[in-house]
Amino acid sequence: MRVRLEVRDAVARITLDRPDQGNAIDVEMKDGLAEAATRLRDDPAVRAVLLVAAGKAFCVGGDISEMRAAGADLPAWIGEMAGALGETIRALAGLPVPVVSAVQGPVAGGGIGLALCADLVLAGESMRLRGGYTGIGLTPDLGASWFVARRAGEARAKEVFFLNRTLSASECLAWGIVDAVHPDAALSAEADALARRLASGATAALGRAKVLLDGAARRSLEEHLALETESMVASARTGDAREGIAAFLEKRGARFTGR
Repeated sequence: MRVRLEVRDAVARITLDRPDQGNAIDVEMKDGLAEAATRLRDDPAVRAVLLVAAGKAFCVGGDISEMRAAGADLPAWIGEMAGALGETIRALAGLPVPVVSAVQGPVAGGGIGLALCADLVLAGESMRLRGGYTGIGLTPDLGASWFVARRAGEARAKEVFFLNRTLSASECLAWGIVDAVHPDAALSAEADALARRLASGATAALGRAKVLLDGAARRSLEEHLALETESMVASARTGDAREGIAAFLEKRGARFTGR
């Protein structure tokens, strides 16, 4: 099994589990990720998602040996893989709950898209990011170019994917590619704590805020203001809004239920 999915205390944990191969994405991992994304979409009990990887590498990208084995059928094989994985990335990024990734060691190629499809990206000090695609005559997939350009800007993204220079965790933080860097020994605990904190929040409000923020650049101010009003009205109907207001006035911590 290349992908493990566990749900505990409203946090869904997706683990890439092919450590001996650097968690390279093969057909089996593609299918496992698709299944996990589908299950999470349909599980109302999940209030936050944590994406992690077993071993020393987060994900080194696509399985190059499978690409070579495809031979003359490489274009069709890549079309099927990239298309299916792209749908999975879109599903994970579009989940109506916060998604956190914890990234250690090498992350390259399609692994970049997996890491950065999260709303918040935590890195271990061992993280090393490398575009890689153009070095073997290919171009980015799994949203890698979109996420890097969105976080770091187009000029920085060109440096990542044209030059294939390896970036350290501290460089990724300075460029805005990741949101925080922690010692490797503390990364898991920091990511777990963040996911639990988000899972204890006002789930519906977080989901609506995510929609507002993710699409802000594509909307006019007029459109965005209208959507903000619609979202506020919908949020005001929830029990969490009533609890949050009461807790604020009573000077106590809110006890959100996600409803």
